[in-house]
Amino acid sequence: MKRLAENYLNEWKERQDRKPLIVRGARQTGKTYLIDQFSQRFTYFLKVDFEFDIDVIPIFKSRDPQRIINELSIFYNIEVKSNKTLIFLDEIQVCPEAIACLRYFYEKMPELHIIAAGSLLDFTLRDFSYSMPVGRIEFLYLNPMSFEEFLLAVNPKLFNYLQQWSVNEAINDSIHNKLVYYLREFFFVGGMPEAVNSYVINKDYINIQRIQSSIISTMQNDFSKYGNRKQTEYLKKVMLYVSRNIGKKIKYSNIDREVRSKELKEAIQLLSLSKVIHIAYMTKGNGIPLEVETVNNHYKTIFLDIGLVNNICGLKLIDSKDLISSHEGSLAEQFAGQELLNVDYFFENTRLYYWAREKKNANAEIDYLISYGGKVIPVEIKAGKTGTLKSLHLFLYEKKSNIALRFNIDKPSTGKFKNNVPLKKSQDNVEFTLLSLPLYLIGQLERILSEQL
Repeated sequence: MKRLAENYLNEWKERQDRKPLIVRGARQTGKTYLIDQFSQRFTYFLKVDFEFDIDVIPIFKSRDPQRIINELSIFYNIEVKSNKTLIFLDEIQVCPEAIACLRYFYEKMPELHIIAAGSLLDFTLRDFSYSMPVGRIEFLYLNPMSFEEFLLAVNPKLFNYLQQWSVNEAINDSIHNKLVYYLREFFFVGGMPEAVNSYVINKDYINIQRIQSSIISTMQNDFSKYGNRKQTEYLKKVMLYVSRNIGKKIKYSNIDREVRSKELKEAIQLLSLSKVIHIAYMTKGNGIPLEVETVNNHYKTIFLDIGLVNNICGLKLIDSKDLISSHEGSLAEQFAGQELLNVDYFFENTRLYYWAREKKNANAEIDYLISYGGKVIPVEIKAGKTGTLKSLHLFLYEKKSNIALRFNIDKPSTGKFKNNVPLKKSQDNVEFTLLSLPLYLIGQLERILSEQL
């Protein structure tokens, strides 16, 4: 299965100013497979797996990159030639010395193509005791497969259709219905590569559930690697809570009243670092960058993957083909968050933001905020074709903004609206342009905004 990150790797390969590349991402998102596929563009492929090839670890105690390369070439009996050999340091967290060596490869042998990856690598980078090669390495962030990557695997013609679709072009009912069908399939299959591969091969829903359950078990088994025995218990509590409360503001008392907030907060931070969950930060949304106005201790969360969410919640693929359930709204928000994380460039560690106003009898919330072209754009997510937009009207009025996005299951539309905004002792109007798009077009968001703004 093709990953869109391959395009970025191809660009990296040809760049004159490239640096050693570290691929970061959650477990089982396809990091090793991605690099193995990319290696086919090279004449030689020297792969070091530090978990299995422990005999090579002493080689990296040297700070002489030429010596390291010579010894690796001898050990594996593989030629190392500039522009012809890809060197892949897999499970590099096992050998922190190898991370430190990346700076020397960049400084003294920049012509080499070197990629590193690993499981729970972010914990190693956080606790790195060596001199971090800042400015001498670059990163690629790999998430689960996006909906477009899923489409590319199951129906390449539909993938190409979305790539070429124009905002002013009507989508035929039959095409729209087919895309919605695959969208709902993706809601349950998710984007974990092994699950998608099983779907592509034979659509064996039972096997997909087995794969998802296995991935979840592996994640839980990993908890002992970055938490003590008590923390492992809290990590499981938080993992289950997040998967069952997508898009809800985190209140520690709702997770477990018997556990101190400090312990639960730390568990959330650990799960975020491992990429098992993603945090959406509440921001005031007055301008960019959105990061500047984040509100301390106000955030909500989404899970790593929508398919895993369904598995944890006990929603069965074979029983819920039409997605008619009380979870549909939260699943739409999970899907949108997951897709928004894939919209940015692969070298960016994308963060999610949202807006909320918490006042007695006057609460309001915008599912997500994004920035584009110097503007803050509110994004509302709806599971069906309809839904009120009161919070959206209030946000646009307060921020004096005139453009908004809505994603739902309906076909695309654009319109100018004028709506009443009830105030404390009066009411006023807000005029704005609403770009309403089907959820399956989130992957094309940046291109669509470039055409509209």
